[in-house]
Amino acid sequence: MTNVSSVNRRYLALWFPFLPTDRLRRRPPGNCAAAPDAPLAFVEKIKGALRLSAVDRRAQSLGLMPGIALADARSRVPDLLIFERDDHADQDWLERIAGGCTRYTPMVALDPPDGLILDIAGCAHLFGGERALAADLEARCAALGVTLRHATAATPAAAHALARHQTLPAPDEAAAIRRLPVAALELAPEATQGLIRAGLKTIGDLASRPMAAIAARFGGDAVDALRHLLGEAHRPIAPRHALPMILVERRFAEPIARTEYALAVLGELVAEAACQLEERKCGGRRFEAAFFRSDGLARMLGVETGQPTRDPRRVMRLFRERIDALCDPIDPGFGFDLIRLAVPVVEPLAAAQLKLEGGAANEAQVAALIDRLSTRLGRGRVRRFISHDTHIPEQAQLALPAVETGTPTSLWPVSMPGEPQMRPLHLFDPPQPIEVIAEVPDGPPHRFRWRRALHEVRRFEGPERIASEWWRRRDGATDKPGLTRDYYRVEDARGRRFWIFRHGLYEQKPDPGWYMHGLFA
Repeated sequence: MTNVSSVNRRYLALWFPFLPTDRLRRRPPGNCAAAPDAPLAFVEKIKGALRLSAVDRRAQSLGLMPGIALADARSRVPDLLIFERDDHADQDWLERIAGGCTRYTPMVALDPPDGLILDIAGCAHLFGGERALAADLEARCAALGVTLRHATAATPAAAHALARHQTLPAPDEAAAIRRLPVAALELAPEATQGLIRAGLKTIGDLASRPMAAIAARFGGDAVDALRHLLGEAHRPIAPRHALPMILVERRFAEPIARTEYALAVLGELVAEAACQLEERKCGGRRFEAAFFRSDGLARMLGVETGQPTRDPRRVMRLFRERIDALCDPIDPGFGFDLIRLAVPVVEPLAAAQLKLEGGAANEAQVAALIDRLSTRLGRGRVRRFISHDTHIPEQAQLALPAVETGTPTSLWPVSMPGEPQMRPLHLFDPPQPIEVIAEVPDGPPHRFRWRRALHEVRRFEGPERIASEWWRRRDGATDKPGLTRDYYRVEDARGRRFWIFRHGLYEQKPDPGWYMHGLFA
């Protein structure tokens, strides 16, 4: 594989000028399906007035452009179909297209609101060169009904500008950049208009002037944009996903249309990745499978494990659990022509000896059960308590997804053998208020009422004083510390044991309240 860091960078910019309307044409709602050739536009409220925010090719050919008032557009094109703009749906559609573009390179970045930037350094030769790669991408976008304009360049800014503003062919990339209009800098409208009034209509006109003079008259943003466009400065892209530690794939000369066969191929890829993990003495914590359809879209599936693993059977069992839990099953469409498996999260995993009486085996079985439940029910539905570094009882344990917490730990006080427990098994969060009668104001409780039942205290232990965290202040005041808690372990006349506390000292509060915080076994 070519070392990408040692080759010249090449970027492919994709621009979808009619992204919102192409998305709507693909899944037409209502009257859009009845008139597929009718002009179509989206509207949104701008400064209290409804204006066009996006138009399709048909509406554009009739003279409609974004920014025109809706009333004016109606008067020009009476049969114009109007829909409300849905930015979230457009973003989701762009994300789906970006997922399909990862078949060419894993370095795919969003260029919102209607573009993508692909880093194709070291990848283009796999598809026959830059032109062949772009032609294949054009064909797939055409199959999706998506209008595409694209351009390649040595910097993301240059590729972005060429895709959007190039109108005439040029002998080379540098000449094409210099022929671009100054609007390609994408400055504020006032700055762009000022450049044009000064007679600087193209990037070449602007590049022939001293940078200091440009900065003095039009600001530093104009100089920065010009330097990025000319390749004198480089701003790297931010890919949607980081490069995985391990990546294996299988391409097919003819698309496969059977899901079971696709899963069998995925099993082979998992076994291949397991061999690479074993060579590195590592295990995977997350496995991501991508099924690329021949129409250009892709379906992504991911599974996680609570502990690093390189067992192919375990990983495939999780993938099947994940597929069985899907509301929308995997649809091969016209077939999959590429299946890829990535292992983005890798941790050390050395060979271990089993403990006596099957201790390690039992731990592995519990971890496998947690992985299966998290995969089928959702990672947020299976939780595990982990310790949190605080002495406030209700904050000492946090419930986090079990697949990411590892082995549970606890910082709660541990009683000596034969001694009563220091902390209750059941904790109320938040604590429940109770009514308490004490012999002396700052003494232990004599009796208390909880949930309308009166409890006579026969034995007690305490107080155990827990102060508030000094760096936190009560009620937002910077000069008042939080209230101190005095905890008591009490036993009533029927032998039931409770954990209650007085919230505040009498010098802190004239009438401190009492609360039930936990129940002992």
